[in-house]
Amino acid sequence: MTVPDSRRTVALYIAAGASFAALAARGLTVPLYAHDLGASRFEVGALFSVSTLAGALLSLPSGILIDRFGARALLGISFVFAAGSQVATAFTPTVAPLFLWQVIGGLAAGAQQAALFSAVTESTSGSRLGRAMGWLTFSMQAGFFLGPSIAGIALRWINVQTDIAVTTGLLVFAVPAAFVASGTRQHSGGGLSFSAPLRALLAQRSFVPVSIGLIAATLGWGTIGAFLPVFGREALGLPSAQVGYLLALQAVVNGLSRLPGGRLVDRARQRWPIVFAGVIGWSVACVVLGHLTGFVGPAIVLAAGTPFMATAFVAMGVVFGDLSASSTRGVTMGMYGTILFLGLSAGPLLFGPVVQGYGYAAGFTACAVVSSALALVMAALHAEPLRPRAEVPLPPATPGT
Repeated sequence: MTVPDSRRTVALYIAAGASFAALAARGLTVPLYAHDLGASRFEVGALFSVSTLAGALLSLPSGILIDRFGARALLGISFVFAAGSQVATAFTPTVAPLFLWQVIGGLAAGAQQAALFSAVTESTSGSRLGRAMGWLTFSMQAGFFLGPSIAGIALRWINVQTDIAVTTGLLVFAVPAAFVASGTRQHSGGGLSFSAPLRALLAQRSFVPVSIGLIAATLGWGTIGAFLPVFGREALGLPSAQVGYLLALQAVVNGLSRLPGGRLVDRARQRWPIVFAGVIGWSVACVVLGHLTGFVGPAIVLAAGTPFMATAFVAMGVVFGDLSASSTRGVTMGMYGTILFLGLSAGPLLFGPVVQGYGYAAGFTACAVVSSALALVMAALHAEPLRPRAEVPLPPATPGT
């Protein structure tokens, strides 16, 4: 049965919200659980990094699989692996095995990211792609609100270990929608070689600057995301439940910012100034955040800084969408996921030693400086694809590819 595009996109939004709710709950509970098991600050950051590195490794291969076979099987398998790794985490009594389960969970997240973005790009016209990306990422941020909220509230009655197991159930709500939404292939015609669509992507002038902008954004976002749960407990002096509320508040602001952000991106003649402003605005918030204590001040700073980054991510998603065509959509969005996850993982690894040795304020400030410098490089190199999206010419497929 063919699913209409409107119903398919709605189903994708539901699946994105449910899957990212489980992921966000894990983002709160796993650092707290590792901290309870005796993990150092650097190990807490490394747990985040190995997960996102694994996501980076699978994003591009996932895009290739989507181009060849469609997203249905990929999403189904990824949900199974995500659930299995989370349940295994709940039954792990030491820090070291947590890294394995984080890797498996990251692989699942990478597959989900590529499949969801690719399917939405396929189902949406170029003139409305910004709004579609806004709704997709709004759904993800709704999940990022629900996940920590549910996990944080549950911590009033159960311990962190049990909370990890219980919040795995959020994935159940993603499975039916994902299967309905992912029933089409992402290209028509015969098979494609891997090198041809990748060369077509890399040859476009806007690929390098938008990739630099994406790295600048993800370094800052990933560093704060990795350390915020433990930062909230150690530096801000908050109980675990209030840390969950802080993450949920950030997710609400993030999600609500995506809808007007999508309209802004659709109307903008160029998207690089939006990315530049987003990175700089979030960098300022990172510097201020490291010097605060309590709940109210950090909540205000996160609420003020998050819309900058939220709109920047919508803009970068649209630029990558404009770089793709029906023949290269999976590879393009897979590359987007690869760069995204690499940047998210690099932040905690690069600045974790600074946090460990000199404190959170120093680590957050160092990250902000590097992110801002990369944003300046992006602005100097800026180039964007023409709109609407054009088909990228590829050489004929050879037999057996």
